[in-house]
Formats: sequence, C-alpha cells, structure tokens
Amino acid sequence: MQKVVFDKEFLWGCATASYQVEGAVEEHGRKPSIWDTFCEKPGAILNGDDGSVATDQYHRYKEDVSLMDELGFQAYRFSIAWPRIMPEGKGKVNEAGVSYYRNLCEELHAKGMKAVATLYHWDLPQILQDEGGWTNRETSYAFAAYAKVCYEQLGAYVDQWITLNEPFCSAYLGYLYGEHAPGHTNAREAFDAVHHLNLAHGLSVKEFRKIGLSTPIGITLNPIAPRPATRKPKDRKASELARAITTEVFLHPLMGKGYPSLVTETLKITFPVQADDMDIIAEPIDFIGLNYYNEGAVAYDEEEPFAYREVPVWQRTTDMNWPIVPYGLLRLLHYFDDETQGLPIYITENGCAANDVVEEGRVHDLMRCDYLNQHFAICKQAIDEGVKLKGYFVWSFLDNFEWAFGYSKRFGVVYVDYETQERIIKDSGYMMRDVISGYCEF
Repeated sequence: MQKVVFDKEFLWGCATASYQVEGAVEEHGRKPSIWDTFCEKPGAILNGDDGSVATDQYHRYKEDVSLMDELGFQAYRFSIAWPRIMPEGKGKVNEAGVSYYRNLCEELHAKGMKAVATLYHWDLPQILQDEGGWTNRETSYAFAAYAKVCYEQLGAYVDQWITLNEPFCSAYLGYLYGEHAPGHTNAREAFDAVHHLNLAHGLSVKEFRKIGLSTPIGITLNPIAPRPATRKPKDRKASELARAITTEVFLHPLMGKGYPSLVTETLKITFPVQADDMDIIAEPIDFIGLNYYNEGAVAYDEEEPFAYREVPVWQRTTDMNWPIVPYGLLRLLHYFDDETQGLPIYITENGCAANDVVEEGRVHDLMRCDYLNQHFAICKQAIDEGVKLKGYFVWSFLDNFEWAFGYSKRFGVVYVDYETQERIIKDSGYMMRDVISGYCEF
C-alpha cells in the first residue's frame, strides 16, 4: 500500500448531466429535447425508462450540494439543458431556466465549491432536430447563440466552461449507430454531424472571447484509442485508423491540424467544410477535458467499414462489460499532452458501473473503490511524468439515467433509490472524501 498525495491545487470534483439527473422535463417552460423524444421510441431504452423524473435534482439540488460538501468535493461539473434555457432552440430566453442554474451555482459557491458548466451534454432541443439537428449547419450557429446567452446570463456564476461533451457520442452514436438520440443510422449524416459539432464548438468559443469573460473554457472528448491486438503491422494500422476516426477527427481540428489524412485520404471520408471553418474550430482554448472508462484492442479487417474490428480482451470488466485498463488512461494522458503541446488537462469523467445493493443502510461497492484507486494512482504517475493534469471529476456523483440502459446501471458514488429518491453515500463516496482530504493510502 502506498500513500499517493496530490498537490493542494489539484481540483477534485464530481459530475452529472442535465437529462440524467434533473427530471422536471415539462416544468417552468422547458420543452422536449431529442432524448425526451427518443425515450418514447419503442425498444430504444431498456425497460422503457426515461428521464422525466431521473434523480429529481431540479427540485433536490440543495440536498445534493450538501452531500457534495459533506464528501469534500471542490467542484461540481453539471450540464445546462439547452431546452430549459431556450425552449425553441433559439430566440426567446426562458428566465426560469436561467434562474435554476444561477441558483445552483450560488448554492455551490455558498459551500465553497466551483461551478463547472457544460453547455451541451446531448439534450438538443427537439425543434432543432426537426430541422435536421447536427446534420444541419444552422444548428452550429444556433448553438453559438445559445452559448452567448449562457455566457451573458451566467458568466458571473460559472467558474469554468465546457462547450461540448463527447461529440463522438453525439455524432456517431446518434447518427451512425442509432444507439443514442436521435437514433439514426446514416454515415453521411454522421460525418456532417462531426463537422457541425466541431464548428459549433469553435463558434461558441469565439462568442466567449468577444464577451471577454476571464474564466477558462475548453471542451471534453472521450478519446477512443484502442491498442493493436498483435504486433502485426496491419493491426497497428487498425489501431491508428480507430484512433483517427473516433478521436482525431475532433482533436486534430481543435489543434489547428485539420482532419486526419487517415480519414480523408485512406478512408475517403469527406466533411462539409466551408471557407474559414477550420480557423474557427481551432480558436484557442484554455484546457481540454478527457473522459476515460476503458481501453480495448482492435485487429485489421478490410471487410469492416473503417477497416478494423474490436477483439476480446483479457481484463476484468465492470457492470457495463467494459474492461478495466488503468494503464490505458496513462497512455491517453501522454498522447493528449503530446498532441496539445502541454495544454492543461482535466479528467472530466472517470468511474465504473457496479451491481450495487443496499445492505443495512450501507452500499459496500468495493469493486468501484478498487477501480477508482487504480486510476488515481495513474493520475499521480502522469503528473510525476510531466503531464499537466489539473483535476479529476468522478462519474458520477449520483446513480442516474444511463441513456439507452435506463436505470439498470449504477455509476454513482451516491446511491439513489429511484422509488423514494433517497440518497445513500456509498463506500466509494466516503473513500473519495478521504482521498480528497489527503490522508487516504492506496
């Protein structure tokens, strides 16, 4: 057992997303998002679940912030629901929605915590999806206008901004694989969405700079960089292709490198780029967020659309059947450090699903404790090796609506009884309290 101590400046936080926790989907002017609509599609969500109530944080945010404070968290990463701020997607601002997030930030500040706001965590207003969603270039400009409203209305309350969360999921899971809202399976739509999400990010950062806010702004990616299954050159190429199509189509344009040649030349994929788009996308940011859960392996397969296929791995798995690979995080941290030339990095999500049960008022989620401890040690190793890792946000603060899996998967360090909305701190939550205090050995 070793004692791993982080600098006092290292930021410890927890994270959630609006549709996964807020509920109150028809209250105070909010109108439907693509997830409200997707949840109505038969068979789209396990057990027919939806986020209409979720964990009711819209009404219980004070209770939740008190729990965060009890566990010593220094920051809360939440997302702003676009259809709560601008129910029509553009135009009129809903003051009730603005007030909710203002009140949430004030509650966090009263407890000494930072408010870290993500502008887009997948809940696109349905009215914009009716006009094409992320396949429509105009959605990028609508997002920039929405972001501007958030900066103007909440700029005095938010301590750190994130434009997009995991554009990979929005583009590919939403428009290519059909697993997420809006549930489409069209490759052309997916690649158009990739570019329009990138453009939305750049436009929103430009609006941020125009307003002149001094708080930091960045983006969160979920890099997927599977290792090659063997030492064969073709499998190494498969790994490079996988990283290019899933990660570098977002990361490289951010860094002013354009779309990777492995995608545009090798795979012959095109993007709807117009004049000045790439300069807009590369608008400088202050940090980059990294969401990490697992790492897989791939082999070359020319029969597959992108010339690679996933292969089985030997690692233990979580309740999501995701392999537990802490050293994959170390590889990604160094990769991001190299690609961004030392841009500050925050781990904006890391955690695992477990089959948690309540026993005599306690939740002994020892597997999650072990998972988190292994990744904390990797974080400290990366810092010692020169990576500018500035903070860590556990996913998730609460058990919540896990998208297509409904309420069947639990990621929280706080247990939620979905019938009563009772919150029960898990062992992992108490463990994180001790880690944050600086006195936990693992």
